[in-house]
Amino acid sequence: MRRRTFLALGAAGAAALAAAGWWSWLRMQGPAGRRALDDDARSIVAAIAPALLDGALPEARDERAAAIAEVVAGVERAIAGLPAHAQAELRQLFALLALTPARRAFAGVASPWPEASVAEISAFLDRWRSSGWALKRTAYDALHQLMYAAWYGNPRSWAAIGYAGPPQL
Repeated sequence: MRRRTFLALGAAGAAALAAAGWWSWLRMQGPAGRRALDDDARSIVAAIAPALLDGALPEARDERAAAIAEVVAGVERAIAGLPAHAQAELRQLFALLALTPARRAFAGVASPWPEASVAEISAFLDRWRSSGWALKRTAYDALHQLMYAAWYGNPRSWAAIGYAGPPQL
């Protein structure tokens, strides 16, 4: 790769991140105030949860939908408890993934998040998990840890893994 190409790619990436951050900031200034997740981020989490938690979520449609909603709420609670700089980085990640060109270019997901198949999202997650870019691997790790913490911290998941819950004191 030539130096000019490298600099141009770096400038384009910085511009995409700046646009995503600006878009996220605008969306968070709405009537709901500052929330841990905006509506776009909630739809991204709801789309990613079935791919990351494949086999762990209930099979029945209504139970599965309720479990995914609980995962989204759990991720939001987890993010709200993080330091401000970590919250800002996650807002930037979700804002970037919410932009159609960035979703296609960086995630390789052509469909809008609510319409994307579990296979398409799993392929995106697999690419990020084994990416040569440390930033993509770090983003994958953050999504993975948030989803697993939200699901396995939920009493609904405990019976399936044989956990009786915390001891009664």
